[in-house]
Amino acid sequence: MKYWVLISAALNRKRWRTGLTIGSLTVAFLMFGLLRSVAVAFTGEVDFEGDDRLIVMSKLSFVEPLPLSYRERIRAIEGVDLVTHREWFGGTYIDTKNFFPKWPVPAEDWFEVYDGFKISEQAKRDFINTRTGMVAGRALAEKYNWKVGDKIPIIGDIWPKEDFTNLWEFDLVGIFEEKEGSAIYGGEDQVFINHSYFEETRAWGKGTVGNYIVKVKAKEDNERIAKEIDTMFANSSNETKTSTESAFSKMFAEQVGDIGFMMNSILSAVFFTMLLLTGNTMSQAVRERTSEFAVFKTVGYSDKVILALVLCESLTICVASMVLGIILSYMVFLAISADLQAFMEDIAFEFSVVSWALFTAVLMAIITGLPPAIGAMRLKVVDALRKN
Repeated sequence: MKYWVLISAALNRKRWRTGLTIGSLTVAFLMFGLLRSVAVAFTGEVDFEGDDRLIVMSKLSFVEPLPLSYRERIRAIEGVDLVTHREWFGGTYIDTKNFFPKWPVPAEDWFEVYDGFKISEQAKRDFINTRTGMVAGRALAEKYNWKVGDKIPIIGDIWPKEDFTNLWEFDLVGIFEEKEGSAIYGGEDQVFINHSYFEETRAWGKGTVGNYIVKVKAKEDNERIAKEIDTMFANSSNETKTSTESAFSKMFAEQVGDIGFMMNSILSAVFFTMLLLTGNTMSQAVRERTSEFAVFKTVGYSDKVILALVLCESLTICVASMVLGIILSYMVFLAISADLQAFMEDIAFEFSVVSWALFTAVLMAIITGLPPAIGAMRLKVVDALRKN
């Protein structure tokens, strides 16, 4: 307790400086808590199924469409079981924060290709037979309290209707779930729209699709079939690039993984600056108290105690800032988590964020506190008193 009194007195000696230092570090740890949560979500391990499905996309870009006529030509390749397709719809449900993937797909065979989804036979039939039909994942339906029979309005931001209005209205005819053990990209947080209605109603882009999904009879033929597809359309105006769905999903995850790297880079720059700030604060504080340390040594405090006192001052500043910053970042995370999860369903404020913050605070305290602490420990009483 007597040592804490000394540490507290040292920190209160220049309250404005201590307060500003803690405030700056608190903001840094606030950023740390939020950005690390985002970085963890983007750099987590990805393990999606789809080794028996191939994705055929434009060689130019994922958003470049392919002709609808490619479907039958792909289906004719030996070893191909089924061919379906999808298109990115975009659009907004009530508010822009209500983001979820919306895919116009062929109702007839979509759930044959994606047999990792579970849906009732009645819902399948209704999806096929209902011109404006839509099916939604269980998680999404529960999130928005949707029930079969509801009309779901979507404001189109990419695809206007033929009359150039943007309001699309779909009938929810079924709810699907992921089978146990399945790991399909998007899972139950997406909806599928009857492509027939989309195709005949959209104002432009008719006769094209976003990409094809090819289900193969034997995954050992993946490489051969992918090569045949790309060779078939080589030197055409719409060349293709084919890969397994699992590889395609991982490619997307790796691309957004760069965002995780960017977040970590920002944090590194912030904490390097904070390192310089805290180091300067500690060095200045020790220089101002040279005579005090001389008196401590005169009355019997050992060199090791002097070293420990300075290190504890640095540790108190860094850990107090970390605690305040992480508490604030958690409060901010709770306030915005619903919006974040609309874009990154795996984002969470994990314990690893807190443990990394504590490790960073302790490391920073040692790096910034050790040099002035060693200087104070080695201080000669006579020299210190002479300076003052």
